Amino acid sequence: MTNSSDNGAAPHRVEELRANLLRVRKHIKDVTPAGQAQPKLIVVTKFFPASDVRALHGLGVQDIGENKEQEARVKHAEVVDLTALRWHFIGQLQRNKAKSVARFAHSVHSVDRVSLAEALAKAVLTENEQREAGGQPRREPLQAYIQLDLREGAQADEPGRGGAKPEDMLTLADAIAGQEGLDLVGLMAVAPLGEDPNRAFERLHRYSAELQREHPGASFVSAGMSQDMQAAIENGATHLRIGSDILGSRPPVR
Repeated sequence: MTNSSDNGAAPHRVEELRANLLRVRKHIKDVTPAGQAQPKLIVVTKFFPASDVRALHGLGVQDIGENKEQEARVKHAEVVDLTALRWHFIGQLQRNKAKSVARFAHSVHSVDRVSLAEALAKAVLTENEQREAGGQPRREPLQAYIQLDLREGAQADEPGRGGAKPEDMLTLADAIAGQEGLDLVGLMAVAPLGEDPNRAFERLHRYSAELQREHPGASFVSAGMSQDMQAAIENGATHLRIGSDILGSRPPVR
């Protein structure tokens, strides 16, 4: 990660981000089917400095995605004055990091097991107790997405990108919905490597319908990255996680 203590990005960087945002937003508008709501754009800033987050905020971005707890925590602290930002944690999360994430995250897109849901709920409870003791308002419930593993057949036995098995989805959903401090909002998934993303996201769409039959409020679908956003949109994604198409190639990690 490239840290920066600057108050903002250089003017040429702001213009680069502006142009990329305009292009991505236009593409989203152009490929969203008629009558379907345009999905919300989450800009993924992993490995990029807090100055980029500040610049994106100035360009109207409200939703920031991060993959690593340490990077997210440090970056959030650098722009803590930007209170309108919503921070989405989208990476794999260890239970012992739940307390940290509950301090800053608006949502966690990668809840893939009951033990993590329980840890996050406990962390939200602790955070609210600390806020009340300090005379601060309680935080809103933490939005929780179930991450599903969309791999099938032989692929399912290979190392993957994380996620609960689809057959475990409803059990996990019930566990999340039963936790005070968590709000079950929907599903998240990554298209399996080597598979047509249209086919993968078609399955995700079906799983979403199944989930909503049991939990009608869990209607969000977090799917689609720079390389497969069109397939995600065409299959009903409500949230896109876009990084490189807006921020460019990853900077050297120092």
